[in-house]
Amino acid sequence: MRAVVQRSREAKVTVDGTVTGAINEGLMLLIGVTHGDTEKDAKYLADKIAGLRIFEDEAGKMNYSVTDTGGAILSVSQFTLYGDCRKGRRPNFMAAAAPAEAQQLYDYFNQELRARGLQVETGVFGAMMDVSFTNWGPVTLILDSRD
Repeated sequence: MRAVVQRSREAKVTVDGTVTGAINEGLMLLIGVTHGDTEKDAKYLADKIAGLRIFEDEAGKMNYSVTDTGGAILSVSQFTLYGDCRKGRRPNFMAAAAPAEAQQLYDYFNQELRARGLQVETGVFGAMMDVSFTNWGPVTLILDSRD
């Protein structure tokens, strides 16, 4: 599994003109699933993200996690994280997991975050979504459960 983690002042996702998820300060996540990913991968990423110290303390050092700050998470499924652009000009998405498999792990990942006491808002799996947010810092990290 792959995640793009962005520290956010505010974030929201809209589907067909309706806001399906919105947060104030916290993390904006784009989540991709590839072939062979398991619940172990989802659990690893949930643990890593819940404890990732990317929020500043009183001295300006990144010492606090989203759990420490009481921030929320906006989690959006993003199969294009597994786009391969090495050949030609059109991305190849063969590395992305099939939708049914990906949705199961995406839902499990979000459940794991909630089990750690985090507020988790989401988009709609497989839908065309408009995502807007303010990247705070900016801080953007890429995590992969296989690295």
